Amino acid sequence: MGFSCGFVGLPNVGKSTIFNALSKGTAAAANFPFCTIEPNTGIVPVPDDRLIKLGELENSKKVVPTTIEFIDIAGLVEGASKGQGLGNQFLGHIRSVDAVTHVVRLFDDKDVVHVEGKLDATRDLELIRTELMLADLDFLEKKLQKSQKLLRSGDPDTKAELEFAATCAKFLNDGEVPVIDKEEPKEVALAQQLGLLCLMPSFVCANVDEDGLAAFGESKESKELIAYAAKFNMEVIPVCGKLEEELSQMEPEDAQMFLEDLGIKESGLSKVIHTGYKLLNYVTFFTSGPTESRAWTVEAGTPAPKASAKIHTDMQRGFIRMEVISYEHLVEFGGWNAAKSAGKLRIEGKEYIVKDGDSVFIRFNV
Repeated sequence: MGFSCGFVGLPNVGKSTIFNALSKGTAAAANFPFCTIEPNTGIVPVPDDRLIKLGELENSKKVVPTTIEFIDIAGLVEGASKGQGLGNQFLGHIRSVDAVTHVVRLFDDKDVVHVEGKLDATRDLELIRTELMLADLDFLEKKLQKSQKLLRSGDPDTKAELEFAATCAKFLNDGEVPVIDKEEPKEVALAQQLGLLCLMPSFVCANVDEDGLAAFGESKESKELIAYAAKFNMEVIPVCGKLEEELSQMEPEDAQMFLEDLGIKESGLSKVIHTGYKLLNYVTFFTSGPTESRAWTVEAGTPAPKASAKIHTDMQRGFIRMEVISYEHLVEFGGWNAAKSAGKLRIEGKEYIVKDGDSVFIRFNV
């Protein structure tokens, strides 16, 4: 799987509409708050022209892309952390995702009610961020209360986790997002273990109409939203939910032609994928042959043995070496065997860092 992405936002911002369009799902979408009751999940293949090309070069019987998992929960409202509305009941479903997408509404439609009574995407983003922080604080306080008995065991890992949780709770009590030393592996691991929503990599998906898509970055409302999000290192991408719905019903070739006719470079799904990969610092490598060509996703900087575990854990356990040919050389010479004959195959050991576009063959023994 590429990455998992949780959708959060106020009711009636088009969250479920965008979820359906991007995942080709069937989540309920209607003009009333809390239309989404149970969390919805969709698995989406990641389009990659390189994988298609490799499948053609190797005459692969099967081509398997990497995937993204989208999770859509009920809309959050002010006071959600104290039990208002339904969204807070389902926040646990997204504590384990890789990234969070904050969906806000930038389209004006008198027929679609706004839960806050007035359209203001910047206010909505601020409200959701606050509710996630309060939900995290509530989560930590309950954890600390329940875990006092565990401290008596003297287990150093338990002590470190609870001390870290207490530090994070203090930040949140002061209205601040906890500061994590990203150069300290233990802190990063503890933060991931807790699954704090306010610390997750996140970006903003602005639901716009077609006019708003054309004016994005120029209109007053979009400029204000971009400026506010930038304070928290959050990128804002515009997605037209209604347009994405139309695209989701088309064949890929027809959808591409439709976008070109509108003068749009890429679909909302592509924007979400590219933004997520950049945010998470992910790269894609490939395995290819007559039986199957497949894409795999790992974090940039991943050494060969750990990357091979994506294919099968036995490969990491018994790793011997990785045979590598770059995608560019495979295309240039017409496939694995031809590129190998041209001297483009590299033998890499355990210290090798897998690069984006690598096509690999793992030698292992268990």
